[in-house]
Amino acid sequence: MIPAVTPRERIEAVFTGQAQDRVPVHHIGISSRVATKLLGREACVGGGVNQWRESVARWEGPDALAAFAERTAHDAIDIAIAMDQDLVRPGYWRESRTPVARLDEYTFRYEGPPEAYVPGGGAPIDPRGDPAWEVKRLNPETELFYTIDAAPRPLLTVGDLATFVSRLEQSAADYAPTAATFADIGHALDAVADERAVRATGAGLAVPMDDAVWMEALLERPDLVERCLDAQVERALKNIPVLVDMGAHLIFGGGDFAIDGGPMYSPDLFHRIMLPRLRRISKACHDAGAFHLFGSDGDVRPVAADLYGGSEIDGHYEFDRRAGMSASAVHAEHPNLAMLGGISSWTLHRGSIDDVRAEVRLCLAEARETGKLIVGCSNVIMPQVPDENLAALVETLAER
Repeated sequence: MIPAVTPRERIEAVFTGQAQDRVPVHHIGISSRVATKLLGREACVGGGVNQWRESVARWEGPDALAAFAERTAHDAIDIAIAMDQDLVRPGYWRESRTPVARLDEYTFRYEGPPEAYVPGGGAPIDPRGDPAWEVKRLNPETELFYTIDAAPRPLLTVGDLATFVSRLEQSAADYAPTAATFADIGHALDAVADERAVRATGAGLAVPMDDAVWMEALLERPDLVERCLDAQVERALKNIPVLVDMGAHLIFGGGDFAIDGGPMYSPDLFHRIMLPRLRRISKACHDAGAFHLFGSDGDVRPVAADLYGGSEIDGHYEFDRRAGMSASAVHAEHPNLAMLGGISSWTLHRGSIDDVRAEVRLCLAEARETGKLIVGCSNVIMPQVPDENLAALVETLAER
């Protein structure tokens, strides 16, 4: 019999190839409603609903904002412990803007440049460069906080991306992260690192998927896409030593690029533009004594040779069984790769109790077989998951 170890040691065993006393567990994300049920009190975690909560706090003033920040950091840890997760997600979605008006209980207006997706993190940069206003509303049932009205914005062209990329490069050059940049990660490390492993996000690398113009650029101006990716690499290379000095050793990065039908751009493009940059990040992680994990859901098998082999990543999270991914099959080809996920959000949300139990047990079996699967929901445990399915998930995972 393998002696019992701490959750942190159990996660480390997956990456170092050691035997485990039992299957490790980690859920990629959890909605506020589900966390609230499990904790027996309101849980400040989740996606859009947590951005709405922060908007409320910012509207109410600095004391309310400080209280919210402390609460959400604690709740992220509390739900991980309540669900007996070996790996802790240290923080959930945040909202950086202070609203200028509260239109009703669930609706806020913001002014100034709208937030745009910036791969690799950092301050929002609007590719259009125009000041704007935006109105967002929370749907309490779905926990989505979505735009219902906004200032007109011009359609981007490939030519417009040159200005955006230049600004992104300047932002990366000016970027100087410190431990304070990663406050939630630092809080989690201080609170639980002796007992549990902690996720550290800081190695994002993705072709932006927020606007179709980037798909056009892959064909017409791949040089702009590559410069965008290089700026992300520069940020990651600055983040990694800071995170490792803080005590983090699991560096999460990547970015969505696939759906159930496969990657959203060709394997040839992945090989040419993503592979060499992933190698740079992997090397930086390994040189610092850390592991590099890449995140994307969907079917990534068409690029598995590059992603799982040539890139030298150590793990893939959001491992998506419903997209056709099998831990046993991946392990047969890439025995050193750690995988996180395996339980489909769809199964938990739409499946029967028997479906949930069967999928969890299949994941547990593959984890025992390979020693390389950290079992959990591969994306988000949705707010409308039936109570009986949630109970089936918790009870079946206890069989680990």
